[in-house]
Amino acid sequence: MNYPLYIAFLWHMHQPFYKDPLTGIYRLPWVRLHGTKDYLDMVKILEEFPDIHQTFNIVPSLIEQLRDYIENNAIDRYLELTLKNPSDMTESERLFVIENFFLANWENMIKPFPRYYELLIKRGFRFSKADIVRVARYFTDQDIRDLQVLFNLTWIDPIFRDNDPDMKTLIQKERGFSEQDKQLVIKKQFEILKDIIPEYRKMSQTGQIELSVTPFYHPILPLLWDTDSAKIAMPNVKLPKKRFSHPEDAIKQIRMALDYFEKTFGYRPSGMWPSEGSVSEDVVKAIHNEGIKWIATDEEILSNSLQKPIRSPEGYLINAKELYVPYQFNNVSIIFRDHKLSDLIGFVYSGWKPEKAVEDFMGKLIQIKNTLPKDRPYIVPIILDGENAWEYYKNDGHDFLRGLYHALSNDDRFKTITISEFIKQHGAGEPLQRLHSGSWINANFGIWIGHEEDNLAWDYLSQAREDLDAFAKTNPDKDLTDAWNALYAAEGSDWNWWYGDEHTTETQEDFDELFRSYLMQVYRIIGKDIPPHLYVPILLEDRSIQPVTQARGFIFPKIDGSVTSYFEWYQSAYVDVKRSGGSMHKSESFVSAIYYGFNKDNLYIRIDPVAPFTEAKEPIILQINIVQPFTFKIISNLQQRTPNALLYEKVFEEWLFIRTLENVAAEEIFEIEIPFQDIKAKENDEIHLSINIMKNDEEIERCPWRGYITITVPTPYYETLMWY
Repeated sequence: MNYPLYIAFLWHMHQPFYKDPLTGIYRLPWVRLHGTKDYLDMVKILEEFPDIHQTFNIVPSLIEQLRDYIENNAIDRYLELTLKNPSDMTESERLFVIENFFLANWENMIKPFPRYYELLIKRGFRFSKADIVRVARYFTDQDIRDLQVLFNLTWIDPIFRDNDPDMKTLIQKERGFSEQDKQLVIKKQFEILKDIIPEYRKMSQTGQIELSVTPFYHPILPLLWDTDSAKIAMPNVKLPKKRFSHPEDAIKQIRMALDYFEKTFGYRPSGMWPSEGSVSEDVVKAIHNEGIKWIATDEEILSNSLQKPIRSPEGYLINAKELYVPYQFNNVSIIFRDHKLSDLIGFVYSGWKPEKAVEDFMGKLIQIKNTLPKDRPYIVPIILDGENAWEYYKNDGHDFLRGLYHALSNDDRFKTITISEFIKQHGAGEPLQRLHSGSWINANFGIWIGHEEDNLAWDYLSQAREDLDAFAKTNPDKDLTDAWNALYAAEGSDWNWWYGDEHTTETQEDFDELFRSYLMQVYRIIGKDIPPHLYVPILLEDRSIQPVTQARGFIFPKIDGSVTSYFEWYQSAYVDVKRSGGSMHKSESFVSAIYYGFNKDNLYIRIDPVAPFTEAKEPIILQINIVQPFTFKIISNLQQRTPNALLYEKVFEEWLFIRTLENVAAEEIFEIEIPFQDIKAKENDEIHLSINIMKNDEEIERCPWRGYITITVPTPYYETLMWY
């Protein structure tokens, strides 16, 4: 029988979990912006091609975030600053907009809007932080407002922009946008977001698309099962200090995904794309136990499982008939992604003319069909991100996709099919004797484990999980759902994607802070002190905060809460709070500056508030955290007529009161004297410290937000040495 060559597209729809658990605000806007540009149009376009059947894989944590926007009016930092009138913006907010509202493909998303490109030129293609401050002076309120509108407008898919009279009018207007124009763009965005889930539900009911799922927070399941599994493909990998082995977490992430999918779409899916195509034998057995009928992963996993090459060293197919069939392992069908064809769409064809790309792709399918025997039906799995490639294509990829879908619809040699359709019609596949443990990238887990940053993240995750588990066992009646969900969010793969040397992004710091924030949230919920290391960036270059000026000699300030003399702090070190990431990314800081200095016996800290401490209308608690060489905290209630400072030491996980430090004052400024001997600090010891401002038992600011201030205890000869 002359079977058509079956083509199985699987579009993987996923975004990291961007919601900051400490503020409730989304740190990055990509759920909203990819929602308006990529998720809806990818299924809407199929209405033009009823013969094209495809599978869409949706990560539940993405659905949850979409629903948060449309049901709870969730807000992200970029939306917050879009809605703000430029005339009401602080300097830091204007700088944020000028720096970040060009995060779009310049060639395909900015150049088509002449005014947008004009503003990009005005901002500059390459810049430093100092350049932004200088350039911002030349951005008028109208420039900022036009930038707000155009950034959000370009992230709306051309399908919707070109067919909406209001948006067409805005595009024709080009510049000089009003606050009402801005409100209109955001209104259109939310109308698109509201249609996404209903459209996927409707299209799946017609049978033209199949919906599959990924574990809830997109974790690397085999590494949750056991980080030692990384050694299968990488025998010499350096593993974290703590072995993470929690199969129950992997199973929980699968069950949560299936439950949430059913809650959203009304049924349980048949298929799953394990996060990053990551599989192991144990994981597939667990997937089978949860009722999943099929999964997909990469061809290199098949090659390693069969222990034979699928391609030649030059990349040519040498075992096509083994690649393009389903297999079974533990009664789960597995299809293996054509790595080359998938990557052509994801990374190569964007730079080609659409007709040439379609011709090349169809030509490769013809070659595959001609290579295969005619003994049975074969399936070519094409699996890739459904949202990230299209900004690199002209017209958001529609010209290429329409050309490809038209060619496939009109060529009897090929038939597109959902994965479940193929399995039902042509069988679940032959047994696979062994399954290699790895992902779609190099058939290993090197992206997520092995680098110093990756391993540190795993160690922090392990410690937080141990602490949560211990608390749960001693508090069996306490509802810890939110704490566990925060931990599961920290298990997501996206954080470690950006750790290590493999990938970089303009927003790496956000990913680092989000990961640590989810672990912090675990401790907040269970009422435990947040471990000091969670305030320190995992990103290696961003740990220690350097002062603007270094300490130049001994100081002997009068501790009275006032700037008694310019010279009493003249030789101290000065930390600019804004430059050190203070205020947890708030637009305004409670603290404006920190000074520190010393003599041979004492450490001195001075904190300058934005407004004098005496004007504070609510009780303010100031806490100094010392994490090295020993763990101490100093708590000072600034509302007392004569504030004191209570010194505590952490011993065997308990805070022991040591004594009251008397030499402290808070009036215009806060000043304190801390004897080195009281904190067990000796000559040449490094002291690591940070400062927390608390109001009504809630932290309103930490300085620095990222990392710590490092102070070296001086020798008696420090001043002499500073002269040389």
